[in-house]
Amino acid sequence: MNSSLNAARRSRELAEAGDLLVDVLVVGLGATGAGAALDAASRGLSVAAIDAHDLAFGTSRWSSKMIHGGLRYLAKGQVKVAHESAVERGLLLRHTAPHLVRAQPYLLPLTPAVSGGQAATVMTGYRLGDGLRMAARTPRRLLPGPARISAGRALSLAAPLSPNGLRGALLSWDGRLVDDARLVVALARTAASRGARILTRCRALELAGDGARVRDELTGSTFAIRARTVVNATGVWAAQLDPDIRMRPSRGTHLVLRPETLPGLRAGLHVPIPGESNRFALVLPQSDGRVYVGLTDEPVEGPVPDVPQAPEEDVAFLLDVLNSVLGVPLGRQDVAGTYAGLRPLLAAGGRTADLSREHALLTSRSGVVTVVGGKLTTYRRMAEDAVDRVVALGRLGAGGSRTARLPLVGAGAVQEAGAVPDRLRARYGSEAGAVRALMAEDPALAEPLPTGITRAELVWAVRHEGALDVDDLLDRRTRIGLVPEDRAAALPAARAALAY
Repeated sequence: MNSSLNAARRSRELAEAGDLLVDVLVVGLGATGAGAALDAASRGLSVAAIDAHDLAFGTSRWSSKMIHGGLRYLAKGQVKVAHESAVERGLLLRHTAPHLVRAQPYLLPLTPAVSGGQAATVMTGYRLGDGLRMAARTPRRLLPGPARISAGRALSLAAPLSPNGLRGALLSWDGRLVDDARLVVALARTAASRGARILTRCRALELAGDGARVRDELTGSTFAIRARTVVNATGVWAAQLDPDIRMRPSRGTHLVLRPETLPGLRAGLHVPIPGESNRFALVLPQSDGRVYVGLTDEPVEGPVPDVPQAPEEDVAFLLDVLNSVLGVPLGRQDVAGTYAGLRPLLAAGGRTADLSREHALLTSRSGVVTVVGGKLTTYRRMAEDAVDRVVALGRLGAGGSRTARLPLVGAGAVQEAGAVPDRLRARYGSEAGAVRALMAEDPALAEPLPTGITRAELVWAVRHEGALDVDDLLDRRTRIGLVPEDRAAALPAARAALAY
């Protein structure tokens, strides 16, 4: 079946939805929900998946873009989640999304603030992390091992570091995504290619074990979706559909720095957070020249917002940590944009930074299975466990999960690779040639927008990736919208793409 998502397909499948009885209804189309839709559909089950907003509207677009092996969790004794993370990282690198996930080098600068004992402890941790890589059978060619490097080598990889007192750096490697929202789009499209109905702008008003009452947010009309089983994958908003669930979300804030703010930054940075033994700020250069700096871990009280905001105290905190290793300090004026995401943690005592990232499955009295906790790296395992649970509850007669070796849309070989720009290959994989062909058909579509995104990519997103409005295009299919002035500059092109 065709993997393309667009307004016409949504309208057609929406018109059919009220007459269907599906095996699995998934509510929430972040990474876990889209992953659950794919897992169920790949087992041959009939699936409908809905979201009140867009693909990757919530937490799944606000991550650090890391696909990491769980070293931090190993340091806290959370061996299960650490090993699970390493396994899932390996699957993404090798099998399911090698076009979207690749190795990223990181430096931990050995400044005067980092003692010899601290450096030795961190290096021991890095070696344990490399042990996780080996246990997960991820080849070293995909994920090199750690090493201590000289100050000169460190400055060649990260020129903005202050040379004063720099003794060198600890070099480590981990996985990173080109874009977390693009991973969700690939998951949803792969599920659609297996027959899943992917319905954005459809809000679940009431949820039970046999389906949901749903409102089309574009028209206001309401209808019922009947289902043999239901998965609630709404993350930090899960309690809104099951009041028995108690969440304790935490906020992770990131800064967005303009291109050339940190010239010569070729590697990511791990910057120790003062007073913390195993927490670091992350500095991650992006392919578009921007740099993301994160992240905080602060509890969030009160109602959960649809789009969390980054408070100024978080911005100041991250700048202070970053400036502790820079030769030329940055100021608030150097921050081009910010974003914040909420972690879907189950309520428990202690600091949110110390709560387990292991996921949990909860079954309501009506039979709804809610999956919460976890993190982006382990979305596939979370989805597999959720579908295993509903298959058992509903006696659906499906086999086991098939997603560990199932390539996502775009994961195949790139045809005519030499004719396709590297930037397109990194974002679209085997579909890069088709995006390039749009530019050949209409040279006006080759015009670059802020961050290098072309008009052709906006048209592709409307025709094939389910984008329905300018917010979908600028804030999720691309990340132009992270910087307000870039968003304003690209707005006419986004409107034109919707009408193309």
